Amino acid sequence: MKHLAFAITATLLFLNISALAQQNNASTNDPSLISATVRDYIEGYYAGDAVRMERTLHPHYLKHIIHGAIPMRETTGPQMIGNVRAEGIPNLEASQRTEQITVLDISGEIASAKLVTPGWTDYLTLSKSDGAWKILSVVQRIDN
Repeated sequence: MKHLAFAITATLLFLNISALAQQNNASTNDPSLISATVRDYIEGYYAGDAVRMERTLHPHYLKHIIHGAIPMRETTGPQMIGNVRAEGIPNLEASQRTEQITVLDISGEIASAKLVTPGWTDYLTLSKSDGAWKILSVVQRIDN
């Protein structure tokens, strides 16, 4: 009888821990958290808000820019933040300050997303850092 009670208690404890782990994993891998990070990134750019944008960047952030026949360019996180600080609010009409964000995949601590604006498309890789999603890399294709 003692063994049966122990087995039942152990099984219930295991099921509770397993359910809690699944719930925690689901909440931290919520696509809306990834979308919110990408939204802060682009809206920080649109507003010329370097602080808001900086909160979204992983310390190893790197952006590759592809624009027709122009050779590929790279921008680091500090360069990106410096550009936003120096340039302020970009010279874009309100109709150009729109975005469509799609979370493409989530796999543990890594996610991918697509950001489409009227002038460019970004493919982003995000990494969870200190419990928050951060943008690790961007490949940007400029449309014109």
